[in-house]
Amino acid sequence: MTLCPRKRKLENQRKVGRVVAAFKALSNETRLGVFEHIRLGLGKASLNQEMRPSVCNVASNFDISLSTISHHIKELRNADLIRCERQGQTIL
Repeated sequence: MTLCPRKRKLENQRKVGRVVAAFKALSNETRLGVFEHIRLGLGKASLNQEMRPSVCNVASNFDISLSTISHHIKELRNADLIRCERQGQTIL
């Protein structure tokens, strides 16, 4: 199945938009560090079998407030670079 030229153009624009959002999110030095920390699996929580890092564990590796880390994680999530899940009061 091939897309008509108009639908193909819209799909390409969406792809470009996602790439732009990712670069924009990663243009902040701290946010890039948070992303790398998560990507490399550092600071993993022992709360589940998948051993995903929690926001608190990520924050413990940076000298900034938990609310600032949460903001950076929100920006990474909005750019579809990471996924978050709540387990009780813990965000993974």
